[in-house]
Amino acid sequence: MHCGPPDMVCETKIVAAEDHEALPGAQKDALLAAAGAMWPPLPAAPGPAAAPAAPPPAPGPQALGGAGGAEPPEGRGVYIREFRAAEQEAARRIFYDGIMERIPNTAFRGLRQHPRAQLLYALLAALCFALTRSLLLTCLVPAGLLALRYYYSRKVVLAYLDCALRTDMADIEQYYMRPPGSCFWVAVLDGNVVGIVAARAHAADNTVELLRMSVDSRFRGKGIAKALGRKVLEFALVHNYSAVVLGTTAVKVAAHKLYESLGFRHMGSSDRYVMPGMTLSLAERLFFQVRYHRYRLQLREE
Repeated sequence: MHCGPPDMVCETKIVAAEDHEALPGAQKDALLAAAGAMWPPLPAAPGPAAAPAAPPPAPGPQALGGAGGAEPPEGRGVYIREFRAAEQEAARRIFYDGIMERIPNTAFRGLRQHPRAQLLYALLAALCFALTRSLLLTCLVPAGLLALRYYYSRKVVLAYLDCALRTDMADIEQYYMRPPGSCFWVAVLDGNVVGIVAARAHAADNTVELLRMSVDSRFRGKGIAKALGRKVLEFALVHNYSAVVLGTTAVKVAAHKLYESLGFRHMGSSDRYVMPGMTLSLAERLFFQVRYHRYRLQLREE
């Protein structure tokens, strides 16, 4: 089974322009200032007591979603910075937990996106009644079908995780921090990693993929995912990329609203996407379906 880097949580491709070099310092600072105006800092996490009012800080890096700089003091909100080797296990845990949530989402919520599967399951229930004339057995058919969907969703997702945890997520520093054009960021709150996102370049087609976007479930709803998305958009602006293209198999509506809030346009979807870990067996085709969505954010004309 091919075990390339999986793309289930969030996969984004940044289509580069011909000039793939970083911008000069002054122009880079201007673009970061423009990005800060487009995406203002999100509110800091509330502390135990309100601090006295302070004068506005001088222009510089932002704490949440900004370009860099020193970490804020304890309790002053989320800070997004580049990954450090000591955070390997924390990043893997967040990624693992985020992917495992896809098992029930794909098995149960995802069924609403596949009317053909719904029709097939209804026909199976009708066939059961026609053969047995038993209402009890017929009522048990949907429960059995949902159990099979959960089983095959778990099977595929675990195979997907096995691929990821043995490839890029096995050594984040080696895979993302050392190669040119690649990077891995973490969102830090009170010294703890609470979110991750990665970017990786492809020289063959001059593109960069954004991978592995995930936020610890205990810290969602605080704008952390949006801040991670802003970091990628700033990365694209600074390095003179022309567009950001996002592909995702997310089922939750909130994920798609996030992409739209960042300015992405939905470019279509496909039910024929083959996810790493799929065997395409007949049983898997019957009880596991996934829909792949494509989004695009144009940053500048090519």
